[in-house]
Amino acid sequence: MFKHLKGDIFGGLTAAVVALPLALAFGVQSGMGAIAGLYGAIFIGFFASLFGGTHTQISGPTAPMTAVSMVVIAGIVQVYEGDLANALPAILAVFIMVGLMQVSLGVLKLGKYIKYIPYPVVSGFMTGIGMIILITQLLPAMGYYPAEDKQFVEKFRPAAKEVILESILENEVDDQLLVLKNFEVTIEKARKIIPEQLLTESKTLAKKDSSGVLGALRTFPVAIQNINGLELGLTVITIFIIFGFKRMTTTIPSTLVALLGVSIAVYVIDLDVRTIGEIPTGFPMPNFEIITGFNFSAMAPYVLTALTLAFLGAIDSLLTSVVADNMTKTKHNPNKELIGQGIGNSIAAVFGGIPGAGATIRTVVNINSGGKTRLSGMIAAVMLLIMAVALGGFAENIPSAVLAGILITVGIGVMDYKGLKVLRSIPKSDIVIMFVVLLLTVFWDLVYAVGVGLVMATLIFMKKMGDVNNDESGIKRLSESKHMDHADYSRIPVKLREEIFIKELSGPIFFGYTSDFQSMSRDIPPYATHALIRMKRVPFIDQSGLFAFEDVLQNLSQKGIQPLLIEVQEQPLYRLETIDIIPDLIGKEHVFENYDTCLKWIIKNVEDTVPAVEK
Repeated sequence: MFKHLKGDIFGGLTAAVVALPLALAFGVQSGMGAIAGLYGAIFIGFFASLFGGTHTQISGPTAPMTAVSMVVIAGIVQVYEGDLANALPAILAVFIMVGLMQVSLGVLKLGKYIKYIPYPVVSGFMTGIGMIILITQLLPAMGYYPAEDKQFVEKFRPAAKEVILESILENEVDDQLLVLKNFEVTIEKARKIIPEQLLTESKTLAKKDSSGVLGALRTFPVAIQNINGLELGLTVITIFIIFGFKRMTTTIPSTLVALLGVSIAVYVIDLDVRTIGEIPTGFPMPNFEIITGFNFSAMAPYVLTALTLAFLGAIDSLLTSVVADNMTKTKHNPNKELIGQGIGNSIAAVFGGIPGAGATIRTVVNINSGGKTRLSGMIAAVMLLIMAVALGGFAENIPSAVLAGILITVGIGVMDYKGLKVLRSIPKSDIVIMFVVLLLTVFWDLVYAVGVGLVMATLIFMKKMGDVNNDESGIKRLSESKHMDHADYSRIPVKLREEIFIKELSGPIFFGYTSDFQSMSRDIPPYATHALIRMKRVPFIDQSGLFAFEDVLQNLSQKGIQPLLIEVQEQPLYRLETIDIIPDLIGKEHVFENYDTCLKWIIKNVEDTVPAVEK
């Protein structure tokens, strides 16, 4: 491990510098604060490198993982009436669950199957994630925070009063105090709702109403009327520096230049702008309230979301592993990588960090800077820990507008432009899948977006496979001139060419092809006496295919047509024998290893029964 120590040190240090501003920005975007992003980068980065299967990978919070985490956090906070502190144990418990799921995926050796997720689903999802980031950063970019707008908050006062009254009634019912003699006490409590309590609840409702994509779009017209020119200017300057500095050099991370340059300028000039606020500067400590405050009922609705986060992190990490393999000419271990990512995410959650995955840009920077072994990722994590402990006081003064600008560039960068550029040249079905997943990701639910996309892609794929099988598996009538020159079929005696029809099967016989396959018995005319079914190119048959095969053989038998099976592969033969299709519906003497053996049997046993007129 220490053979490449110099390169690992430089790689780790450079990756840490790149990771710092992104970690702070992702923490703020998640809703848990900048320090949560930093803790995520520290613990995921260290333990994913230590236990993972990609030696040069740098892990930490990423744009897709943060976008999904933001949904989880907002939902659980809502259950706890807007109180992040009370909701934190449940949130972190869900994130621990994400890590354990990833470990399970690795232990069960499912890492190799992640690659089978269709590209249109991944493309639509990633572009949707980019749009979510862009839309949700519209308000912070303009310096508008709904909960601080008195006029906007005032609109929620009636709703806030209703919420408080409902809470009082629920408490009375829970305490079994809501009886006739105590009803006056309840009314008195309602009269004593203090203005501060009403204002707090109104702010909570205002923040909730403006959160997420739909909330941001709904609040956008109000934000336009209340733009903070200074904050918007800082956001634009940050974006300009990030994109502009990249054109001059990539040696120094442009994101870090923007973060330090704009923040220092604001501090020196002493501009009155909103900052990210207090950041703990001590050594991170585990949050034991995950155990003492555990509440399964708060977690249960997020099991599927946790599974989505686990799969998303797995995809994100393994795609980055492929990039690292291409750059270093090595081969990663996908299952070990999932175990490492899962351990990292679980430990990060214990310390209050948000979940993450393998980060492509940080990994590329690490490799280009000399990183060769897993030590580089561990060094990057240690450097971030030192920064968190030593520079927390400075980080408190970072303007929120700067982080908004950083996130906007991340949102622009995470979109799948490769998929968007080839829209004119890809099948319409892929375009439909891509845009359905994109729209569902942005405007409905990330979990359902992926699920719907996978179902659509699977059904379309099955339909296409069935169509291909059907096109290549047509019935061949030997009396037709187009089949007369076939090397095999030309050897069948001319007088028997109306008695014998041939069905060449190509591809698996599965549930998407059964209806077309069953039409075989209808396509063969009743005067035929034998049907040759060639199965050399059938590698697999599923349960639906077996029953369809059984139906075809029974229909042929009812017509008096004898089926002959040729070149049956191992799996289909085993399945046909397992449910006794062989020998009950077709005897073993009618199953042939090759065409020549079958041809000899035909010449010896098939009689010319079709009248000359029909021929």
